[in-house]
Amino acid sequence: MNTIELENLRKPDGTPFFFEYDRKKVVEPDEFQFAAVQFEHGHIYGQIAHFKNSGATLKWIFDKRSDVLKTLAEKYPEAKVARSMDEILDDPQVKLVTAADIPSDRAALGIACMKAGKDYFTDKTPFTSPEQLAEARRVAAETGRKYMVYYSERLGSEVACAAGDMIEQGAIGKVVSIIGVGPHRMGPPSGRPAWFFKKAQYGGILTDIGSHQCEQFLHYAGAKDATVNSARIANCKYTQFPEFEDFGEASLTSDNGVSFYYRVDWYTPDGLSSWGDGRTLIVGTDGYIELRKFVDVATGLGYGQMYYVNKVGEYHVNAQNTVGNPFFSKFILDCIHRTENAMTQERAFKAAELCLKCQQVAEM
Repeated sequence: MNTIELENLRKPDGTPFFFEYDRKKVVEPDEFQFAAVQFEHGHIYGQIAHFKNSGATLKWIFDKRSDVLKTLAEKYPEAKVARSMDEILDDPQVKLVTAADIPSDRAALGIACMKAGKDYFTDKTPFTSPEQLAEARRVAAETGRKYMVYYSERLGSEVACAAGDMIEQGAIGKVVSIIGVGPHRMGPPSGRPAWFFKKAQYGGILTDIGSHQCEQFLHYAGAKDATVNSARIANCKYTQFPEFEDFGEASLTSDNGVSFYYRVDWYTPDGLSSWGDGRTLIVGTDGYIELRKFVDVATGLGYGQMYYVNKVGEYHVNAQNTVGNPFFSKFILDCIHRTENAMTQERAFKAAELCLKCQQVAEM
């Protein structure tokens, strides 16, 4: 890893920040081979791209749907098409399986991968029930394999990564309060798969897209755990789908005293140039940071914008094509060396636990 300086950005003491980044491939071709399976959510394409950009070799692809698999074979001609998951699980060269299965099926797939000696990287949300989480925790501890999660609203966002580095370097003093909003665009409901509207399969809005928010909260707060104070869910717009929740909100307090409120919804209007105006506001004793991760409304600046204020001054940072996404290179090396530099296993599980608890509170 190297460090870069974002020009003219200063800490409260007037010294520059330095940001961790890595745009090099960390492994040689075929040194770290992985498989990509179950393309139920579009996040899987980003998962594959990030690993390939860090040097990993895509060896296998698989999906239960034969028509989808045919399209994937054309998209990834370098990869072998597996006839079954067993073909992948039996391959000793495959070190990692990355997947975006139906949410309710993600745990079983991950447990099978870990039992076969593979590390597992799944799209969020990683679980739809506390029982799934408990079993994954047990198997991860038993096998020593990794069950890691693509919390993409931080791990896939350069500006979110940069904010984490700044906070660790004292950008805003002690973090006191965090607010996160994660609106999403529905698009034509007919374009969504049937499982998207079935509660048992998607898990509820706070379990699903709320999982991003819980992981960011723990990261920026520097917390290990939190208490859920309140939570609420609703279906205000898409009432033709009685099991669907299109609005959710929750309040939490971390074990180190940081307050957190987040709101997620499926109300992004068609006029917005992005799928969602996701924002995070982090307030500390010596300043604050606002992230406009996917769009900066009506400015034309696009995604990846940061607004930072401290006693030195006011700053606007365009983080596009700056710090990259260091998680993926770190995670590949973690898989090789059995370290936990990208994210600890407990952090990945704790974020999942908190979003499940928020959902439970909201349903009470």
